[in-house]
Amino acid sequence: MPHSKPVTPFASETGDPFLLTPGPLTTSRTVKAAMLHDWGSRDANFVAINKSVLAQLRDIANGGDEYVTVPVQGSGTFAVEAMLTSLVPRDGKVLVLVNGAYGLRAKRILDIARRKTVVHQTAEDAPPDLKKVESILKRTPSITHVFAVHCETTSGILNPVANIGALAARYGKGFLIDSMSAFGAVPLDARAVGADAITASSNKCIEGVPGLGFVICRRAALEASQGNATTLVLDLHDQWSNFEKTGQYRFTPPTHVIVALHQALREFDEEGGVAGRGARYRNNCRVLIEGMTALGFRPLLAVDLQAPIIVTFHMLDDPRFDFQRFYDGLKERGFVIYPGKLTVADSFRIGCIGRIGEREMRAALDAVREMLQSMGVAGTSAQAA
Repeated sequence: MPHSKPVTPFASETGDPFLLTPGPLTTSRTVKAAMLHDWGSRDANFVAINKSVLAQLRDIANGGDEYVTVPVQGSGTFAVEAMLTSLVPRDGKVLVLVNGAYGLRAKRILDIARRKTVVHQTAEDAPPDLKKVESILKRTPSITHVFAVHCETTSGILNPVANIGALAARYGKGFLIDSMSAFGAVPLDARAVGADAITASSNKCIEGVPGLGFVICRRAALEASQGNATTLVLDLHDQWSNFEKTGQYRFTPPTHVIVALHQALREFDEEGGVAGRGARYRNNCRVLIEGMTALGFRPLLAVDLQAPIIVTFHMLDDPRFDFQRFYDGLKERGFVIYPGKLTVADSFRIGCIGRIGEREMRAALDAVREMLQSMGVAGTSAQAA
């Protein structure tokens, strides 16, 4: 149904809609501006920028000298595949903890690489059952590694990686973490959780642009991984060895992405690092949940399971609610949200991360209220937070 009058979108400083998704995200003008220049990949200035970026990423994970950051050209999944296929030996076996699409994707990577797996799967709105995890570790001594997703953005659930890491350490297993959506906003101490490796990417909570994944590896685990890799491009040991020798990438790096990430890391530090960034995202999440609840929406997760990254909401049980119209109307008003990916519920998702704050979240809630009113959905007399 056409609107009776044109809609003026609530736009970012560059006129683009705000991306309320788990990434790519809305970035600052200064991060965008960092990509206006061209860089030679073997130029000394670029090599120095890249070295600084890799050291800063390791420091965010409190890695110290025990860890090293190995970058992987490509999306975050490239880094996850590099981690799994480089650090798990050909005769290894991985306990894969699954409660969403990204655990399942890790399982698929391992299957294609012909690595043995054991799966512990819970519903998308439930964390791993730690007693069952321990039982599996007890009765399956052939397991060499445990894999977990830190924040499973299928639902927005925060998984208990510290507890999982303690179990992995107790039974002498390597611990591999996909922290793609949480890294930089939710505290994660590589040494404290006993991680062999942590993966993330440039375009999540660090607020860079897409194009670079990275794996923060324990040096000892990396050194032991020589010969494990199933591909040339995703061989972490070979990539690291080349950096140790030359300080350069084996193959063409995404220079503009890396320079933008360098700028994003400056802004990350200026905001107060993990504590500062996490505080802004937590406030975004609070404002969002309170406002959506007031408008009649029900969050999927209990408060103690919700990460301040992305929130899943049940669809409204009203025949007048049309999600495609809702989605398109929000985009027209300056906000891009995310469709649901659940099997347990008909849902959609709204992200809390990127270069957005309380002002943008409240404007998004105003847009949601306008769309509900335009559809004549019951309960729209509730006021937005």
